Amino acid sequence: MTGILYGVGVGPGDPELMTIKAARLIRENEVIALPGESARETVAYSIAVQAVPELSEKQLLSLDMPMTHDRALRDRCHDKAADEIEAYLKKGENVIFLTLGDPTVYSTYLYIEKRISARGYRTEMVSGIPSFCAAAARVNVPLAEWNESIHVMPAVHRLEQELDQPGTYVLMKSGKKMGQVKEKLQKSGREVLMVENCGMPGEKVYRSVEEIPDDAGYYSLIIAKEHKNA
Repeated sequence: MTGILYGVGVGPGDPELMTIKAARLIRENEVIALPGESARETVAYSIAVQAVPELSEKQLLSLDMPMTHDRALRDRCHDKAADEIEAYLKKGENVIFLTLGDPTVYSTYLYIEKRISARGYRTEMVSGIPSFCAAAARVNVPLAEWNESIHVMPAVHRLEQELDQPGTYVLMKSGKKMGQVKEKLQKSGREVLMVENCGMPGEKVYRSVEEIPDDAGYYSLIIAKEHKNA
């Protein structure tokens, strides 16, 4: 019998938003993988260990997965991470890969899952609360009502796209090019809110484009809503 790779979402930042299932899988298994050079210094670990203190006693597997536009380097890192995980699966041990938010949304886990699945191993994903749902709740606004659409975009990769479709835009991964993102938001004429570090230490809320700093951090999520008539 070989082990199972689980991609487990730990939610957006607040440890109270971790699911019961995520906590159970951490408690019931010994090998916990985290994307980063040092597992204990990752954001996912800092969230999960508050909800499941037993995590500190587990066997932690640090997977170096740098954020880079160098495709060849990314592939090498992902292949190496898959090799390290496979070594445990071969022995019949499950591996719990912790990821921020939900594993189905722009997750580093997805790169590993494809490789492990292609090698014939069983994989499962465990949903977590996505950051954009948590951010909308934090600022007390709906993402969608009645027949509205939601457009979720990795803003840093889609700066050429106008925000001109009906509904609500959710802009993720905006931090590195916030100045350009703000120009797009200004042009759109939308109602803009942003939560930085939602549910984490240092959380900040901004309620207009003008309030948003150009040097906002990586964990900055923008909600851009259409203005409605009263």
